[in-house]
Amino acid sequence: MSQSETTQPGVIYLSDYQVPAYLLEKTSLRFELEESQAMVRATLQFRLNPESAEQNPSLRLDGHESLDLQRISIDGEVLTEQDYQRQGEQLVITRVPEAFSFECVTRIEPQNNTALEGLYKSDGMFCTQCEAEGFRRITFYPDRPDVMSVFDTTIVADKSAYPVLLANGNLVDCGEEDDTRHWVRWDDPFPKPAYLFALVAGDLQHIEDSYTTLSGRQVELKIFAETKDLDKLDYAMLSLKRSMQWDEQVYGREYDLDIFMVVAVDFFNMGAMENKGLNIFNTSCVLAHPETTVDAGFQRVEGVVGHEYFHNWSGNRVTCRDWFQLSLKEGFTVFRDAEFSADMNSRTVKRIEDVTLLRTVQFAEDAGPMAHPIRPASFIEISNFYTLTVYEKGAEVVRMIHTLLGTEGFRKGSDLYFERHDGQAVTTDDFVQAMEDASGFDLSQFRRWYSQGGTPRVKASSEYDAAARRFTLTLEQSCPATPEAEEKLPFQIPVAVGLLTPEGADVTLAEGAATQVLNLTQERQQFVFENIDERPVPSLLRGFSAPVKLEYPYSAEQLVFLMQNDSDGFNQWDAAQQLAVQLMQQLIEDYSAGSELQLNPALVEAYRTVLTNSELDRAMVSKILTLPSEAYLSELAEVIDVEAIHCVRQFVRKTLANRLQQEFLQVYTANQTNEAYSPDAASIARRSLANLSLAYLMATGQQDALELAKQQFEQADNMTDSQAALSLVVHSEFEAEAESMLEQFYQRWQDESLVVNQWLAVQATDPKPGALARVEKLQQHPAYDARNPNKLRSLVATFCGQNSINFHCEDGSGYRFLADQIILLNKQNPQIASRLLTPLTRWKRFEPSRQQMMRHELERISASGDLSKDVYEVLSKSLA
Repeated sequence: MSQSETTQPGVIYLSDYQVPAYLLEKTSLRFELEESQAMVRATLQFRLNPESAEQNPSLRLDGHESLDLQRISIDGEVLTEQDYQRQGEQLVITRVPEAFSFECVTRIEPQNNTALEGLYKSDGMFCTQCEAEGFRRITFYPDRPDVMSVFDTTIVADKSAYPVLLANGNLVDCGEEDDTRHWVRWDDPFPKPAYLFALVAGDLQHIEDSYTTLSGRQVELKIFAETKDLDKLDYAMLSLKRSMQWDEQVYGREYDLDIFMVVAVDFFNMGAMENKGLNIFNTSCVLAHPETTVDAGFQRVEGVVGHEYFHNWSGNRVTCRDWFQLSLKEGFTVFRDAEFSADMNSRTVKRIEDVTLLRTVQFAEDAGPMAHPIRPASFIEISNFYTLTVYEKGAEVVRMIHTLLGTEGFRKGSDLYFERHDGQAVTTDDFVQAMEDASGFDLSQFRRWYSQGGTPRVKASSEYDAAARRFTLTLEQSCPATPEAEEKLPFQIPVAVGLLTPEGADVTLAEGAATQVLNLTQERQQFVFENIDERPVPSLLRGFSAPVKLEYPYSAEQLVFLMQNDSDGFNQWDAAQQLAVQLMQQLIEDYSAGSELQLNPALVEAYRTVLTNSELDRAMVSKILTLPSEAYLSELAEVIDVEAIHCVRQFVRKTLANRLQQEFLQVYTANQTNEAYSPDAASIARRSLANLSLAYLMATGQQDALELAKQQFEQADNMTDSQAALSLVVHSEFEAEAESMLEQFYQRWQDESLVVNQWLAVQATDPKPGALARVEKLQQHPAYDARNPNKLRSLVATFCGQNSINFHCEDGSGYRFLADQIILLNKQNPQIASRLLTPLTRWKRFEPSRQQMMRHELERISASGDLSKDVYEVLSKSLA
């Protein structure tokens, strides 16, 4: 049966928050790990919470239905079944003392835990994932982030099968139980909620290093992986040491334990987890080697290692009071890791990449049925709110505070926040209050960013009075309705603005700067610039100073002017994007009307100018010459016309390729080198520009381009160039060569799981007809494992989310395929199932025939059987 009105999961509301009735002072855990089971003994020291108003409260502990309860005792007295109740996922004991020791023993089966939450097995290794509510799959516990306790953990296991036994904190003791089993005990002196607990047991090797903190403390650093992957850990270690140094320099934050450990795990629902002192990482976020990892993979490792390390303060030492405050730690830490990556590489390129993701995916989330503020008011399943809104938009909100307060004011605010709340579980209001108190800046109106969902729209217009030498900029803001509110109050929006003279120079604005931040707080405001000698071209929202949709009536000529002259690198790129979007939107209309497509020469000449300007940074050239994606064009459309968007983008790409063939060939040739691979910013930029040029050359469909791609594939000494060539040939009309290269690639890399994932993704994104049949065939391939989230993401999620023309095939086969996958995954791994639903949830954005087919598949999933809370929540909101 599907979820009925009487059995549907309950909604949890932020407004219902109450402090915990009992505080937990100490948690002692003992794990007896065996092949068919794990026995867990938890000893918990409770005391009544003096802040709770509840009289004689019952003890309520969270525990998943899969827990096999063996024994419970309070202060040494064993309880009978009459002394407690199991109510759903809670254990309730009605009569307990004000302070007491609680002990329970549970039996679990990690080897059968396909949800990959709590304690489970990944390729024979025991590991955990407890955020958000996985700990309740291990033992009965007050599994909420505002219950913080010190932990000690003892692990007992077979010493030959599991020679490495890890948990949070510092190793304090170890020994052997008998000839076959050994044990270790770890102690974590810093109070933490259960979601930060971690355990790993397996046959692992490690690399090690050390770091000396600013105060002179020596910290041991270890990164663990399977033996075959030891040569892929050096970059993660380098990134970790850089992260530690950066956090000391920029935020004054030192690491606090004697050891910091990272473990690479292949079966993992998320990217990585910041468990105190023992970070568990998806292999895709920690393993990196030139032969097996593309440039983006190196950058991802650096960014994720930084992100999880930075959580030690923004998430661990200061954590969330409740899960509605998730952006307190995630938004703040994403901002921190973005700034770290920007400092390590190109700041402008990093900003372009982050905003591209925001505009393409997060803006779509804001416009869909799962839209929510970065601090949602309610949820059914918290796992559904690990979203781009909470993470990426949350980071943009923190960035706006940084913009409004300035670097010095923001640092004072963060210092006060960490000092005031160290060791506490707090709220987003506490974070904003610390920023306000430290700076004296009034953020009252700004707080609306936390409670109002949706993407604000800012419409800009301008007037120039030559006689008065006055330029007036008018800004109007509005925000579409979202599920939590029809009407929105005005946001506080920092709009960074520059003005360019007709010669392309920056006009000097307030305080002698080229950029001025306008504080937009009303529905309509005018900003006046005096002593402006000639009508300027405005450069608006520099650096993307706020997560809004900006409208200004730029002409094509003005956009070309900004491409060539804007001193703000982000806006220089954005002008190129706007120009391409303007022209492509007109072509989409022409295509839909059956008119012949003709590309405006302005785009060709603008691209030619960029291509032939040797003074421009290679990374910027690569970004500027990358056409807006089909996903971004879809996000901008009132009604998504899949065929028109795909065909127009292909037409523009091929036309540019044909008209600029010689220029692209010259750029490709000029960016070849015999230097050894390096993941530094300059080298990444060179490879990026070379491979973009090769992509345009392949778009001509000429044999010469194919030969270049084949040569690059055969001679490449790094995965970036090898995979780029493979993808271009596989996505071309040269089918025989594509089959040959796919086979060569697989035969060489079949024992490298992450490389096989790339091989799957290349085929999943092939835009040629018949892609679904190829995907279904790959599901039967020995390399594919539907239990592994990385494999599911590489094949199924990539096809459904990144191969629009085939997923949205007019016969509805793509929709049926995705629905079938979700029905299977609903019981196997609910988190992954609910995330895979996203493409179907946007059914209202399409024309009626596709709407009908997509809705039908949503209804079929709904009627398929007992739904997990994860899937039910997304379905119910999508069908509302």
